[in-house]
Amino acid sequence: MPPRGLAPALAEPPAAAPVTLAEVRAAAERIRGAVLRTPTLFSDAVSRVAGSRVWLKLDNLQPTGAFKERGAANRIALLTPRERAAGVIAMSAGNHAQAVARHASLAGIAATIVMPRFTPATKVVRTEGWGARVVLHGETLAEAAAHAHELALRDGLTFIHPYDDPGVIAGQGTLALEMLEDAPETDTLVIPVGGGGMLAGCAAAVRELRPDVAIFGVEVEGYPAMWQRLHGLPVQVGGPTIAEGIAVRDIGEVPMALIRRLGIEVLVVPERAVEQAIALLAEGAKVVAEGAGAAGLAALLAFPERFAGRAVGTPVCGGNIDARILANVLLRQLLRDGRILRLHLSIPDRPGVLADIAARVAAAGGNVIEVSHQRLFAAPSVQSAELELMIEVRDAAQGAAIIAALEAGDYVVRRG
Repeated sequence: MPPRGLAPALAEPPAAAPVTLAEVRAAAERIRGAVLRTPTLFSDAVSRVAGSRVWLKLDNLQPTGAFKERGAANRIALLTPRERAAGVIAMSAGNHAQAVARHASLAGIAATIVMPRFTPATKVVRTEGWGARVVLHGETLAEAAAHAHELALRDGLTFIHPYDDPGVIAGQGTLALEMLEDAPETDTLVIPVGGGGMLAGCAAAVRELRPDVAIFGVEVEGYPAMWQRLHGLPVQVGGPTIAEGIAVRDIGEVPMALIRRLGIEVLVVPERAVEQAIALLAEGAKVVAEGAGAAGLAALLAFPERFAGRAVGTPVCGGNIDARILANVLLRQLLRDGRILRLHLSIPDRPGVLADIAARVAAAGGNVIEVSHQRLFAAPSVQSAELELMIEVRDAAQGAAIIAALEAGDYVVRRG
């Protein structure tokens, strides 16, 4: 696992950039009206926790719930008449699929989307809902991509890559233009990195427009592919992550060249910081973010000393998170913050004990939300029982007071 927050890798010698500020500005005009200009809002609650002044670019409010609309809209607008007549094809198991499907539909262009067989049914249905033909093929994204290229060659379709395409990259860069226009005091941008298209597009525009602005990319620990390549290391990624939208092994070559040339630093954040960021956005900013969409804020939480006192802009670049996963993240964060206590007690098996415990918890201001009482098999003696309590509390101090009240009744308490 790479160390987190190392200095940036050395940039390559200057070369002609495949994407420039002029192209990003042209993309902004091209997609005007087709893509929502999302708000950039200052969040006091997030700023107080992060220790910096934080502006959130809410691209989770796009119709398909993610920034991918920008690149897809620009690339489709660049199609030739012959390409428009033949149709487009893309490979994706998530946000890119819906973005291409939507903007092809708006332009009256036939779209085929190849998705791996494991793709959740809801994503398939949403993509089809935009009028695309969905082809399920392969067990992995790589197999789906190979099949998409085969179909493109066979049927004369234009393949729209999710990030390794200058037109897509320029479209993604429009996010940074809007952010700096709406929050000109910003002196730092923190951008999540999957395949690198959004970071490359934003960096290409900002380096010309505002060279004084510091730019950071962010990857999650299990998938630090760009960090590894920037430092000349073999790419080794894998494992479960809540930030599946940036869980990428193969970084785009066009974004890679741009990011090397511009000397952009990439930070690697732990999984826990991403969960913390999702919870902070939901509770503090009242914003729903998927894991990838919260990765920028995760960097502020993981490296507060790097951003202390700075004016930071970061995109909430996606909000497509499963409701069950969001609920689990919020509960896990409540446990970590000490606002939910999980207690195990060994208690004597006699009348009135449960009532006494409940009374002690209530007197200390706690709210019991779940009880598990085991007599037969979990207890070490037939004269005792095992009790597990989930208790809602205001903060860690109130939790400590509840434990003290239970121990004052001679109960042995273990935190779960």
